[in-house]
Order: sequence, then structure tokens, then C-alpha cells
Amino acid sequence: MVGADLQEGLRMTQIKTRPAGSASEKVTREPSRPIWLSMGLFVLGAGAALVALLGPLAADVIRYHASEGAVNQIIGGDVAGLLLVAPVSVFAGILVWRGKRAGPVLALGPSVYALYMYSQLAVGGDSFRYPGNSERFFLFYVGLFVLAGAIAVRAWAMIDPGRLPVIRPWLARTLGIFLLVVAAFLVVGLHLPGLVDALADQPASTEYLADPVVFWLVKFMDLGIVVPGLVVTGVGILTAGPWVAKLEYAAVGWAALLGSSVAGMAIVMQVAGDPAASVANTVAFVCFAAIALAMAAFLYHPLLRKDPR
Repeated sequence: MVGADLQEGLRMTQIKTRPAGSASEKVTREPSRPIWLSMGLFVLGAGAALVALLGPLAADVIRYHASEGAVNQIIGGDVAGLLLVAPVSVFAGILVWRGKRAGPVLALGPSVYALYMYSQLAVGGDSFRYPGNSERFFLFYVGLFVLAGAIAVRAWAMIDPGRLPVIRPWLARTLGIFLLVVAAFLVVGLHLPGLVDALADQPASTEYLADPVVFWLVKFMDLGIVVPGLVVTGVGILTAGPWVAKLEYAAVGWAALLGSSVAGMAIVMQVAGDPAASVANTVAFVCFAAIALAMAAFLYHPLLRKDPR
């Protein structure tokens, strides 16, 4: 009898001292909210807007060591940076702050865009050939590059594939095919003709002769990073690879932002009468940008709904 009473007393003591189960469950189920990631996205958005406003688009405080044609491309990119990259970064920061599952996913697009774009702006000029002062902002671009890399890594780690919406088969197939088509266009339609000309005994391409450093840098990054990434992601989507769940969100977000930026570059070059401008390329880039933006809207819309419990 005494033993039974003692066991009952111990059981009641454990119940009283045990942490509330519902509270502990809430702690484990509640999405993490790293404040530094939110702040980093806000800073990245402000940085993207500052790059655009200080550049040739507006204040012309940052003057790049580049030809007039390359500056026209920078202006087009700055328009996309101001109207798309900066707002998306801030919006992603708000979602991360609120613990929404869409926050880290949305953060991948602007962070990867910044890695690609600001590395080119930092080192792509020719200071021996063209006047400018962009080297004075080198550390600013380095800071944005490091910040974007940290955001991309942390956002990628935060994404739980199990909490991502199931993508409809038709959308997945369309996205996979689209990424492969873009990769093929970049290789065959955009870069191959320029490479053939640049490797000739007497290159004649205006774009290459005016900005050889920018020319080779873009070729290296597109053919060495962008095209392989698009091909791997596209094939993974079409073969329903289990590892591609997060990658497809990153790819479509980046493609929408960079596609819009490149379309802006092509349009500005066309309006300015740049000899390197091509009507065919402008139409292609505008179409690619429109498709990428539409697919991003389809892909992200279910993600922005109320988080599942």
C-alpha cells in the first residue's frame, strides 16, 4: 500500500514538473526566424537600389570603366535592380522576419542574382582604356557579394523540401524544358558566334573589341556556371529527381530576375542605337523574361498562401 502511494506521488510530481507538451511542440514546430537573415535581405535590397541610383541610370556617381555600349547594358540592369531585385529582397526579408516558409525560398533569387551581377560590376571594367571611378566602390561590391553569398547559403539550409507545395506536373515539365531551351540559346544563339569571332585572327565584333574584359568575364560565368546550372536543374526536373525540389525554386527566381535584367539591357541598347544591339536577341530576351516571370508567379503563388500546420 505504501509502495503504491509512493509510486503515485512520484507520478504526480513528474506530471507537475514536466514542461507543457503543447508549449514544447509549439517551439519545435514554429519556423526559425534568424534576425540576421531578415536584416541581411533588407541590406541587400537597399544595396541593390543604391547601386542603381548611384550609377549611370540616375546620379552617375559611380562611373564605370566601360564603353558606351557596356554602360547602356548597365543602365538596363540597374532598372531591373531597382524595380525588381530590391523590392523582392525586402519582401523576402519581411517573410523571413514573420517566420513564413516562403521567406527563405524567395531569398534565393535576389541573392544568387547579386552574386552574378555585382561580381561583374566590380571587376569587369577596363581602367586603362576608359575613364571612370568604379574602383572606389570595389569594397562596396565585395560587401554585397559576401552578403549575398551568406544569404544564399543560409536560405538554402532553412528550406524544408517537405513543406514546399507539390508542383503540378505540367508546370514542372514546362519549367524543365524552358531551362534547357534557355541554356541552348545561351550557348548556340548568344555566346558561340561571339566566341568564334573572338578566336579568329582578326576579331570584328564591336562588343568584343570595345570591352574585352567584360566579354570574357560574361562568357566565363555564363558557360562555366549558368549553363551547367540550367542544364542540371532542367534535367533534374524532367527526370523527377528527388534532390531538385529546392533547386527549381532557386532557378526560376534567379531566371526571372536576371532575365528581366538582360531584357532591360537589350531594350536600352536598342533604344540607344547601339551597334552591338540585335533585334532578334532583344525579342528573345524579352520573351524569356516574360516567361520566367510568369512561371515564377505560378510557382510562388501556392508558396505564399497560409503556411500548413
